Amino acid sequence: MAVGTDQLRRDNVAAVLRSLRADGPATRAELAVRTGLAKATVGAIVADLEGAEAVAEGAARAGARGRPGRPVELRGRRHLGLGLELNVDYVAAVVLDLAGEVVQVETRAATPSDREQRLLELARGCLHAHPDARWAGVSLAVPGLVRSDERTVAWAPNLGLDDVDVAARVEAGLAGTAAARCAVRVANDANCASLAELHHGAAAGVSHALYLTGTVGIGAGIVVGGELMRGAAGFAGEVGHIPVGDPEAPCGCGRRGCWEAQIGLAALVPEHLGSADSADPSDPSGSAAADDRSPLALAEDLAAQAAGDPSAAQRLTRLGSDLGLGLTILAGVLDPHVVVLGGYFVPLLDHVLPTARAVLDERLGSRAQVRPELRGSVLGVHAAALGAAEQSLDRLLLDGDLAS
Repeated sequence: MAVGTDQLRRDNVAAVLRSLRADGPATRAELAVRTGLAKATVGAIVADLEGAEAVAEGAARAGARGRPGRPVELRGRRHLGLGLELNVDYVAAVVLDLAGEVVQVETRAATPSDREQRLLELARGCLHAHPDARWAGVSLAVPGLVRSDERTVAWAPNLGLDDVDVAARVEAGLAGTAAARCAVRVANDANCASLAELHHGAAAGVSHALYLTGTVGIGAGIVVGGELMRGAAGFAGEVGHIPVGDPEAPCGCGRRGCWEAQIGLAALVPEHLGSADSADPSDPSGSAAADDRSPLALAEDLAAQAAGDPSAAQRLTRLGSDLGLGLTILAGVLDPHVVVLGGYFVPLLDHVLPTARAVLDERLGSRAQVRPELRGSVLGVHAAALGAAEQSLDRLLLDGDLAS
């Protein structure tokens, strides 16, 4: 078979898979209409997909005129994608099947000295838990700038990474596993979380949205016209280090006056995570981690504390104000319909949203500008890993590559 013909066939397979994933089950005739492919072509593709255990035909539809069609639907559990997240104080993994169903979710606390090892242990555990799977890919989300090769972390100050081929490290750690043949892809955590929100969460059906992470670091994923905006070098969304707020507040990146230094978790609960001023210089995370609880657990404790402690309540009001100020700038530039707040912001929504909304309402320049709706993520701390898992399925959904 000629290379051109083979590529065309893979493109057609991908079109059928994407149609089933985006729009749900359909008969072969309906798939032909959806994709614009000939019925005979769709029939041959469906037969091959059945042989690869990627789809199955359901029972004939009752009440249909003529020969009743049998809806084809994705059969997800044979083909899986693995999404990972490496963050300052935790690692996470999500296994996603071809139909978009979450098969497994794991999160572990981590420290600067053991987080890469914990990540690899978590990844290997997920792979071993599904011995019969065909792994479509492995993707890793990190809080930092990722080069266009989708392997090299160009700058991740909270992880102490600077021009490091993190993908190679993960591939070496997965040698000998069922996913050893998969080239690991690396992506920014906020971009991954945005993909998760588009497919599974608070931004579903929204064409213009902004996702804001909430961990030790702060980043954003930008959705324009239903597509993730990556920018000229793929670095769009690095909002944590814009100069908003107290110009003297120290940041984990080594500078002062970053927005992250005002609204990041280390600024909010320095007694647990340490401040940038008091950090151990040998600690590459930029903070002196002293608490192994997750960002969500720390935020939940602070929310409970604010109910009876005026100083804690005042801290959250200030957080809402600083959050609203930065969102005003981003909303003025990007004009999103929706802003999704993720990570540790979620347990604090009742405390910070009223103030953030008031600042947005007051500071946006014109009454004609639409105030974006502020929503909390519903995906939990594993949103970035879930988005990475979505990305790991690209080889099937974009390339139609069903090779085992």
